Amino acid sequence: MVGLSAALVLTGAPAATASPETNDRNGNTSSVARTSDGRAITNEKIAKEVAEFWTPERMASAVDLTFARSPKAAESASLTPKPTGPAGTVKPMAPSVQGGDVRTMLNESQAVGKVYFTMPNGGTASCSASTVASGKRRLVMTAGHCVHQGAGGQWYSNWQFVPRYRNGVRPFGTFVASSLNTRTAWINSSSYAEDMGIAVMYNGGSYGAKVVDTVGGHGLRWNWGYSVSVTALGYPSNLGGGESQYYCQSTTWNAGGQQIRMYCNMTYGSSGGPWLQEYNDQTGFGYINSVVSHGDNPGNGQFDGPYFDDDIKSLYDFAEGLSPA
Repeated sequence: MVGLSAALVLTGAPAATASPETNDRNGNTSSVARTSDGRAITNEKIAKEVAEFWTPERMASAVDLTFARSPKAAESASLTPKPTGPAGTVKPMAPSVQGGDVRTMLNESQAVGKVYFTMPNGGTASCSASTVASGKRRLVMTAGHCVHQGAGGQWYSNWQFVPRYRNGVRPFGTFVASSLNTRTAWINSSSYAEDMGIAVMYNGGSYGAKVVDTVGGHGLRWNWGYSVSVTALGYPSNLGGGESQYYCQSTTWNAGGQQIRMYCNMTYGSSGGPWLQEYNDQTGFGYINSVVSHGDNPGNGQFDGPYFDDDIKSLYDFAEGLSPA
């Protein structure tokens, strides 16, 4: 199976991620990625250990992370839509590495995949995620609750991304995180409006290259309004057992507290999957407009995501600034 034995080519992590946790005044927090025994993943040897940890058996036994609304989670009292600035866009980026399985199927993207991680209690879990275009080409976007437990919780460990995973096959190999990043409000209060996460990835996969160079990256949009047409992609456990990508399409609406809502029957495992504007099933790319956060009652045909305003751009810039060149 491609990926586990592929050599990981690492560049040095920036000094800012060497400390246990880094915060900025704009409401972002970063942690160096770690193994489940607490070692910082700062060199090739440790990164290879993480890749080797994720055997096919461990990946198969990882629990799809639930995203039911917690009664203790904090919410904004405001129900009025309030974009925080002008609309902005980052354009999608095609892969630069030639070769490999770059075929796309209808509404299946090579830039969407599964993430696997170890919980603080020692159990293993999975979410959905997607690459996002940036100058340094190392970013993977997901939900905040797919990198950190939220209020009173901890960061996850052994964090790995498998682009376009399908039924045990890893056509582009695997990528190991060097740092995990989320909004401080998610860490402090489990705010659903801030349920956003971005991982910075080491070189890896089948070619020892950067993740966006390998599979390309979706674009990003923020402050584009609360009612937009989107295609959501993810790995729900209720459809295909979380072993392949599924999609749903809908028009979003404001759900209150800087959140948006859409009709979709995907449940557990689709957490962190992208909501894409203008998804093109010929190229496999679109513009990320939100990510799957939670459902009031998973399986009822709706789920919510954070409204992407200036906060997601702040987190994106923060993670990009911490990325190695």
